[in-house]
Amino acid sequence: MCKKILITGGAGFIAHHVIDKILSTTDWEIITLDRLDFSGNLNRLKEVVSSYPESEQKRVRVIHHDLKAELNPELCATIGKVDFISHLAAGSHVDRSITYPLEFVMDNVVGTANILDYARKIDGLERFAYFSTDEVFGPAPPGIYYKENDRYNSTNPYSATKAGAEELVVAFENTYGLPAIITHTMNVFGERQNAEKYIPMVIKKVRDNELVTVHANAEKTVAGSRHYIHAEDVSNALLFLLNYDISNMSPDSTGAKCQKFNIVGKDEIDNLELAQFIAKVQNKDLNYEMVDFHSQRPGHDLRYSLDGSKMAEMGWTPKSAYEQLETTINWTLKNDRWLSI
Repeated sequence: MCKKILITGGAGFIAHHVIDKILSTTDWEIITLDRLDFSGNLNRLKEVVSSYPESEQKRVRVIHHDLKAELNPELCATIGKVDFISHLAAGSHVDRSITYPLEFVMDNVVGTANILDYARKIDGLERFAYFSTDEVFGPAPPGIYYKENDRYNSTNPYSATKAGAEELVVAFENTYGLPAIITHTMNVFGERQNAEKYIPMVIKKVRDNELVTVHANAEKTVAGSRHYIHAEDVSNALLFLLNYDISNMSPDSTGAKCQKFNIVGKDEIDNLELAQFIAKVQNKDLNYEMVDFHSQRPGHDLRYSLDGSKMAEMGWTPKSAYEQLETTINWTLKNDRWLSI
C-alpha cells in the first residue's frame, strides 16, 4: 500500500517543489492543506501537477484550511490516515512581520500548535517534519557557522515565531512521543518564486535596466551574504530525511532528543556577487548601489550561515548553486509571467 503525506502550504514556493519531487520519485499520495493567501498560489501547483499524466495528477488533493483554526473531526475525516506530515505553511515575509507581528504569532505559532495537536493523535505516524529557518540563529559573524543546536538569537518577529514554533515541536516530541524532526534551511531560490524575493527581483531589474539595491555594511563596502540553495535540493533533502532511519541517532550533549538538521547550500555568495552573476547570464551591465542595510532594513541581518556537516555525514550534500542559478535565470526570463505575480 502506498504512503500518504500531508503537506501544509502546498501552494507555496518551496512546498510546490516538494510536491513535484514526490510525484517524480515516489508513488505516494499527496494531500496539501492551504489557505491560499499572500504566499500561496494555486497556479504554481497547477503548472507543476498538470505536467504529469492524468493518472499521476489524481495522487494530489488540495484541501482549503486556515491553520489558525484547529482541524475539526470533519476535516480530519476528509484528510484520512497519513504516514508523513511536512509542515511548510508559514508567514515568511520579514518586513511584514515587523509591521504586523501578531499576525505572525497566529500563523507561525498558533498554526503550528494546531497541526501538532492533530498530528499527535494519528496512530502510526512515521514522521512529522517542521520546516524552520536559519534566521532563528540571528546574524553570523565572519567565520561562524551555526550548528543545529546552537543558541537562538531572533532579530525580528518572523524568526522569533519560527523559533517559538520549533520549541512546540520539541515539546510535542518530549510530551507525546511525536516522531518529529526540525530542519533549518537558508535562502531558497528556484522557478516560480515570488517576484519580490531577491533573485527574481534582480532578474527583472537587470532585464529592465533598472537600479539594483545591494544591502551592505554601514561603510557600504561589504555586501550581505547567504548560502543560496535551489528548491530542488531542499526537496531532495526533505525526502532524504523522511526516509532516513533516525532511531539510532543519539540525543545531543545536552540531552535534547528532537533531531534537527541544517539544509545548507554549497556556496556562500554575497549579494553583489549574486547580482553580478545574474547580469552576466543576461549579457547585461549591472546598475547597482550599495546601501547600509541597518538603516534600510531594520530587523534584517547582514549574514546568515549554517554548518551542514551533520547532513553531509549522513550522506546528503547539495549541488552547486551557480549551475542551478543559471538554469533558474533563463527559465524565469522565458516564463516572465512569474515576474509580475
